[in-house]
Amino acid sequence: MHDWLMPQWPAPAQVKTCVTTRSGGISVAPYDSLNLGEHVGDDPLAVSKNRERLVSLLGCKPAWLQQVHGVAVVDASPAKVLEADASWTNTPGIACTVMTADCLPVLFCDRAGTRVAAAHAGWRGLAGGVLEATVDKLGVPADQVLVWLGPAIGPQAFEVGAEVREAFVNQHAEASAAFVPSAHAGKFMGDLYQLARIRLAARGIEAVFGGDFCTFSDARFFSYRRSSHTGRFASLIWLGN
Repeated sequence: MHDWLMPQWPAPAQVKTCVTTRSGGISVAPYDSLNLGEHVGDDPLAVSKNRERLVSLLGCKPAWLQQVHGVAVVDASPAKVLEADASWTNTPGIACTVMTADCLPVLFCDRAGTRVAAAHAGWRGLAGGVLEATVDKLGVPADQVLVWLGPAIGPQAFEVGAEVREAFVNQHAEASAAFVPSAHAGKFMGDLYQLARIRLAARGIEAVFGGDFCTFSDARFFSYRRSSHTGRFASLIWLGN
């Protein structure tokens, strides 16, 4: 499967995961080559072919979303594209799927391996509570939740304004530790991974894995901050049949 990622975390055997990279598709520059986003200006036929390749290799049915940087969580449905930034399912073979190119993809499952979820968390969705909303939808006790943080822009590359810092610190004082002043006056370098862990910990979720990537500096991944004309890669989680 090219250089696609298979997350290393203590999920039950029946929980399947995959994160695609730029490799393995037919899109041409600047979307080369496995762009899975229909909304970025790529040839629709190429995107369709790329998605077909994904399905044929993984053997699951992705539930694509129209992501809007919100906090809505829906029941994963391969039959229609719903407007939301997270989905969950307890049906084998349906893959909760999010697309990113710097935002944080977050995968969830319960320790029993009976339900899974995926969330798209840019800073707005993260501050708005998309992770907490996803946990609520899973409907299991906090100590039964496992979380994996996928490839996102790293803390050395994510420069934000003071309003972003305030959005988090106003909710959790300890979030101040996730921001350090940047070289530009009034700007900060933010750590999406640390912010996600703080918010999950506030919900009693400590079994959090992953979180050691940077899409901006790692050429395997699409990055909107590196190039605004770019594709999207996918993070998927599903229950095996």
